[in-house]
Amino acid sequence: SRSSVIQCKPGGNCPSRHRGMTRQLSPLSVAEDSAAPILELQNRSPSGICRHSRVERQSRSGEEGTQTHTESSSQEAEGQSRCQSCTSTFLKLIWRFLIILSVSSSWVGTTQFVKITYETFDCPFFMTWFSTNWNIMVFPIYYSGHLATAQEKQSPIKKFRECSRIFGEDGLTLKLFLKRTAPFSILWTLTNYLYLLALKKLTATDVSALFCCNKAFVFLLSWIVLKDRFMGARIVAAIMAITGIVMMAYADGFQGDSIIGVAYAVGSASTSALYKVLFKMFLGSANFGEAAHFVSTLGFFNLIFISVTPIILYFTKVEYWSPFSAVPWGYLCGVAGLWLAFNILVNVGVVLTYPILISVGTVLSVPGNAAVDLLKHKMIFSVVRLGATIIICIGFLLMLLPEEWDEITLRFINSLKEKKSEDHADDITESSIHTRSRSRANGTVSIPLA
Repeated sequence: SRSSVIQCKPGGNCPSRHRGMTRQLSPLSVAEDSAAPILELQNRSPSGICRHSRVERQSRSGEEGTQTHTESSSQEAEGQSRCQSCTSTFLKLIWRFLIILSVSSSWVGTTQFVKITYETFDCPFFMTWFSTNWNIMVFPIYYSGHLATAQEKQSPIKKFRECSRIFGEDGLTLKLFLKRTAPFSILWTLTNYLYLLALKKLTATDVSALFCCNKAFVFLLSWIVLKDRFMGARIVAAIMAITGIVMMAYADGFQGDSIIGVAYAVGSASTSALYKVLFKMFLGSANFGEAAHFVSTLGFFNLIFISVTPIILYFTKVEYWSPFSAVPWGYLCGVAGLWLAFNILVNVGVVLTYPILISVGTVLSVPGNAAVDLLKHKMIFSVVRLGATIIICIGFLLMLLPEEWDEITLRFINSLKEKKSEDHADDITESSIHTRSRSRANGTVSIPLA
């Protein structure tokens, strides 16, 4: 509506003082003006001009300012949440990378320390027995972490009984101690002893690569014994592992120390796979506390029952050293400490991160040992050995594929196809809209045919 503003001269009589404000309306705006809200008159200026709708403008400006402040605060909150999510993701990536690096470096350090110890002390079974005794400290280390991190503290006896449920509902009894611990302790000792024997015959790179075949053996035993799901990719990985073993044995013509070393390494991988399959069959899955309890129990069993073996080997002069002061205790403690760190990292990493990261850390020990052998020992790798190592590592990585990898791959391919079809439909729609707008601009109209 259009209204006229009456100006009053200073000192004159303003008509609005007596009979209100006079408004002149055009004939076309009567209906609009009758529906308009009634606004209160504000104070006039000294010149006599009446001010209208100042309150409405101030309220609108206040609402706009409030909306602007709300939008800016919401944008700041979104920015802070994004920064926090990015920071947490970055910290998780760093933590997982450190776990992988720690697992790989501890296993490389163990292998290289064994090679150095062999220069002055050639007693592989004594090294195995001495290193296994250190497993007794796994549960005390776990309980120390429980005291440092848990809100509700538990006594050592109560925590020990809680973690003893891995042996059954009745806990750890003498019968279960002998029945469940004895076979696993023997397999543990055989795995480590054969691994150390292989290091006497082969390089650290070859032994660590051959030991990665245990993943293929675990799959084959699980498929046969535990009736796990059949996977074509893992069958291919097992074939690649066997091919790498044959190529590694063929590198020196199936003779000499090479074939014996390959047999030791394959035997170590086989006993390790049998240990894992039997653990899954009889004990099932275990949390970190139960695993720490079980490993400490193995160390205790080793100290009590297997201590007779190195004594027999000493007096039969199979593993004899003289004098007693010639034993390199520093190197032995280094091997045992790194082996203990590797076992703890494997159990901790499985709980805190994904198990696949632990497997990646294990396979990364192969290039780590290769770098040490190349830089320190000046090793020259033949083409056959290098090809065998690469084939075994590829087969190990194929073993890490999830069970539903084929379904996940098909879903991913189908999603890509759907996305491409949607993009193509959007392009066609945009082109048709552009064509219509251009035809309308040119004054032409398309008439659909009947």
